[in-house]
Parts: sequence; C-alpha cells; structure tokens
Amino acid sequence: QVQLVESGGGLVQAGGSLRLSCAASGSIVGFRTMGWYRQFLGKQRELVATISSVGSTDYADSVKGRFTISRDNAKNTVYLQMNGLKPEDTAVYHCRLATARQIVWGQGTQVTVSS
Repeated sequence: QVQLVESGGGLVQAGGSLRLSCAASGSIVGFRTMGWYRQFLGKQRELVATISSVGSTDYADSVKGRFTISRDNAKNTVYLQMNGLKPEDTAVYHCRLATARQIVWGQGTQVTVSS
C-alpha cells in the first residue's frame, strides 16, 4: 500500500520561504506524476505544481516564478520550494501521487503566511 508523508509546513512572514517534502513509501508501479495541490478554507483543492516521470513540470500561474518543484527519484520524494510567500498562499498543501493504478493523497500540511 502506497503512503505519502508530508512535512515542512508552518508559519512564515510574507516574503519568506518554506520547503515542503513528500515521501512516498510502498510499492509504486507505473509512476506518472507527483505533485502538490492546495486547499483554501471552504474551497476545492487546486493544482500548485506537478512533476512527471520524465521531469517535466507544470505550475499554477499564481506560483510561477516563486515556487519550484523537484524530485529525488532514489528517495521517492518530491519537494516544493516556496519563495516570496504571500498571505494568499495560506492553505493546506496536499501531496498527490498518480500511477497507472491509483491516485494517492497525503494528509496535508498547513502553510500560513502572515502579513
């Protein structure tokens, strides 16, 4: 059974940085993409950034130039480096793994940006 464990969230002032990590454990067959989504209070989850099996990346327009997604294949871990954080980035950030067989979500980590 594949599980995702996220870490790195917290409280930061506007303009600051955080790095989120998401480690996947278990048997991963047919990896496709791994990425981050965020959920604002009372809203649906939205894409932040994803990275594919060949390393191609995709970002939400709102984070382009500020956030960078990367992946350590050997550790089955994906990272989200978040710079220039804004109060509107405050949300619960969820890691997502998509394989040929399933989609797995992490439990989420809170990111709070104070003004």
